[in-house]
Amino acid sequence: MATSHNIRNICLLGHGGDGKTSLAESILYLTKGTDRLGKVADGTTVCDYDPEEVKRQISISAAPVPVSYGKVKINLMDTPGYFDFVGEVLQCLRVADSGLVVLSAKGGVSVGTEKAVKMLDEHKLPKMFYISKIDEENANFDKTYEDLRAQFGISVCAVTMPLVEGGKITGVIDIVRKKAFRINGVKDEEVSIPSDAVDKMEQLRSVLTENVAESSEELMEKFFEGEEFTDEEFINGLREGVKNGSVCPVFCGSGFTGAGTFALLDGIVNYAPAPQGDPAGQPSAIVFKTISDQYGKFSFFRVMSGTITSDMTLENPRTGTKEKLGHIYSVKGKKNTEITEVPCGDIAAVSKLSDTKTGDTLSAIGSGIVHEGIKFPEPCYSVAIAPTAKGGEEKIASGLARLAEEDPVFTFEQNVETKQLILSGIGDIHIDVLRSKLKSKFGVDTVVSIPKVAYREKIRKKVRVEGKHKKQSGGHGQYGHVWIEFEPAPGAEDLIFEETIFGGSVPKNYHPAVEKGIRESMQRGVLAGYPVVELKATLVDGSYHEVDSSEMAFKTAAALAYKAGLAQASPVLMEPIGNLKVTIPDSYMGDIIGDLNKRRGRILGMNPVDGMQVVEAEVPMAEMSTYAIDLRSMTQGRGSFVLKFDRYEEAPPHVQQKVIEERQAEEN
Repeated sequence: MATSHNIRNICLLGHGGDGKTSLAESILYLTKGTDRLGKVADGTTVCDYDPEEVKRQISISAAPVPVSYGKVKINLMDTPGYFDFVGEVLQCLRVADSGLVVLSAKGGVSVGTEKAVKMLDEHKLPKMFYISKIDEENANFDKTYEDLRAQFGISVCAVTMPLVEGGKITGVIDIVRKKAFRINGVKDEEVSIPSDAVDKMEQLRSVLTENVAESSEELMEKFFEGEEFTDEEFINGLREGVKNGSVCPVFCGSGFTGAGTFALLDGIVNYAPAPQGDPAGQPSAIVFKTISDQYGKFSFFRVMSGTITSDMTLENPRTGTKEKLGHIYSVKGKKNTEITEVPCGDIAAVSKLSDTKTGDTLSAIGSGIVHEGIKFPEPCYSVAIAPTAKGGEEKIASGLARLAEEDPVFTFEQNVETKQLILSGIGDIHIDVLRSKLKSKFGVDTVVSIPKVAYREKIRKKVRVEGKHKKQSGGHGQYGHVWIEFEPAPGAEDLIFEETIFGGSVPKNYHPAVEKGIRESMQRGVLAGYPVVELKATLVDGSYHEVDSSEMAFKTAAALAYKAGLAQASPVLMEPIGNLKVTIPDSYMGDIIGDLNKRRGRILGMNPVDGMQVVEAEVPMAEMSTYAIDLRSMTQGRGSFVLKFDRYEEAPPHVQQKVIEERQAEEN
């Protein structure tokens, strides 16, 4: 069994399509973790085994994969590069001890690279880089490496570089050990360094040496005295530099040929930090990912202290419930291997936890150990979702509830007012994948539309109106008669109801019926049928009949007065206004402000935060339904935003007109 110092938990991050999954596949194949090299295009990789991933040829779900290399166990976590699935990346970052940012030698530093570095910095995790696809046409290792240094600083240093033989890239040169390795099938063979590569290697090594020297006083002294570091000093200095962030090593290679894969594995073993935690402490773990399928629920966890064994009973501090761990598994893609114990720092999965969610702690009963959970982003893109066939609503709701066990980033709720089921996620691809899963896993076809906006109506002037309900139809008739004053009540969400009746023209026992008649009527305004707010109604007069008056008759009379009165009281439509905070790089400021003006936004201010600009504005919610997608395309994915409902305010006349016409067309 692996022990803490022989474990490496490393997260693969980077832009979609930059080669993370292919690299993981190469590592698995060359360490004999699989017997064939899977390909993303063929849908045969270990990490992307979900039908949705095979179909789309992208990673959707994070896949922790165990790799054995020498005496070390590496838990590789392949994460999606598409921003819609950032929740999966955050799950893995919570349990990783370092991150490897993968970027392509063809595409160079992309938005995904920037975001990956930012996330690693936010989680205070050491970072390493891997330049992929070095053997492909138009690949440029040198330019990509220089761009990395220009963007992320002098801590970025190459530890390997491409080995070029006969005009072709056949392997890599290890800059630390001054050795060249050519990939030959499933193994590396050492070859001599080509004479035309020596100068460049020495140049890169001197940059690296300078950074390594900063990792300790002894090495700094040696460096100034012009002494060479031994291999051991170099490796120890690099490890220390990676840990404290003064060195970010850059590897390179090809997932397709396997060039550079062994050098990367050696680097992960030698330079990446081992997990922290007390192996002799009380057992505790954090659940960082859940997979829910037709066979049940699988919870991935990392042991934070002690050792966890199968059949152990632990406590969930969030719920106070006890969870018996039955079968524990080591999971590699679709393949599960049962194991009996998991040491401190290691990752495994357990089936059938009854009351534990992603982000929860499991710890020894009575130990009081609680680990920090996982902070997920707020969903920012919403659609109304409905079944294509009648009666599928139940299926959608139960299917989404099951999918929410796996994906804590989306939300869904029934909007009582608009009678729509609203599904909210990170973006359109996220929503699209959820719909595909509803179909494949739960057999329900869905359609989506822009959610209806919950407008309100109010009046602007005071009116006094009569409402009379009189019916005679043999036996008891119906009689209710009221005079009511309606007036605006600014700021009041609820109806303000008063009465100033003198002389019992409407007996007290009918007053609640009058109030009820108005309250029920307020659910539908007279302009476009939206609820009415900021209303005061005063019952001032009326009359009754000894025999024919009833609560029902007065309720109806009040409703008639409401309908007549509101139409005369200068009614207007109110729209919801949201408070928006958009975080963007400075260079997009003009585009963002221009776009917000088109959306009828009011700019409140701008503040610089962490090298970005935060623009604060008030915007009508009706203009923001596609903002998540629009902002992404305006900023190439660099922008983010938070939008919160603030208040209602009167809509401009042209907007009112449009909403009223749309509502009439809907109801006809």
